[in-house]
Amino acid sequence: MERLNKYLAHAGVGSRRHCDALIARGRVKVDGRVVITLGVQINPETQQVAVDDHPVRAEKFVYWLVNKPQGYLCTNSDPGGRPRAIDLLPHVDQRVYAVGRLDEASEGLLLMTNDGELAFQLMHPKYGVTKSYLVQVAGRPTTEDVQKLLDGVWLAEGKVKAKSVRRMKPQGNSTWMKIVLNEGKNREIRRMLAKLDHKVLLLRRVAIGPIELDRLPRGKARKLSLAEVEKLKREVTKSKLNADDSSEPEEPKDDGNDKPALLPRKEPPIRNEAKRPPNRNPAKRAPSGRPTGMPAMPKPQQGREDRRKPPIGRDPKKRGAR
Repeated sequence: MERLNKYLAHAGVGSRRHCDALIARGRVKVDGRVVITLGVQINPETQQVAVDDHPVRAEKFVYWLVNKPQGYLCTNSDPGGRPRAIDLLPHVDQRVYAVGRLDEASEGLLLMTNDGELAFQLMHPKYGVTKSYLVQVAGRPTTEDVQKLLDGVWLAEGKVKAKSVRRMKPQGNSTWMKIVLNEGKNREIRRMLAKLDHKVLLLRRVAIGPIELDRLPRGKARKLSLAEVEKLKREVTKSKLNADDSSEPEEPKDDGNDKPALLPRKEPPIRNEAKRPPNRNPAKRAPSGRPTGMPAMPKPQQGREDRRKPPIGRDPKKRGAR
């Protein structure tokens, strides 16, 4: 079973968003019935799909390797009319797209296919398929810099790290390095090295998994062989299995002793505090003991009555008689 919009996209009708719009407008039929519900699952082998009453047939999967030059974009549409990697495949009738993008200033190996599932698996971090790059950086990266790339560098998306890093050779005031990643965030290598105060002068992707750029000239393309496609699929399966094994908790090792494993000590339960006797008076009491809402009695001012008392030995009635 396959989602209808995905099937239409693979058949070259358009992007998935465009196919969703066609479905919502009632222009798509499955077995002669109009379908307007998004997310419908179909069986391409037993069901017939048509758009505007024209039968749709799924395209045959194709796999191309392109040596992208600098200045080309990894997009199928650009309003500015700049060169695109898809322009290097004018003879391909299928609607292909890039597997993992290289920015405009980068060059090297680019896979292009209409196999969306394989493209997703090659790029998703959980499958961990490696991508190898040759990088020319300004200056002389130290051993500490290499270790920082391996331990991880903090970027806006979080902490990212390289799978392997090797300094290769100096060239003038720059250094060539080989960096291998098993994930591919936007401009990841450039931003990682910028954090270490090393500007990237040139970045070239040379391999994705077992597929290498080799001696393919810049700006040229070739079709992957069936053996290379099978290698890619096996690499995805192997990487997924390794990722699953590393995520499982380790089982306790048997050291040959007959002593049973010690269980973690359980903390004694916390005893509940003694319950207070219920308040028989439903009226709530203030901290002073009086019911809430009753105003407090004013306290007498100290010393006023004492000042009114006459001094000892003097009669107030005889105050004026002398």
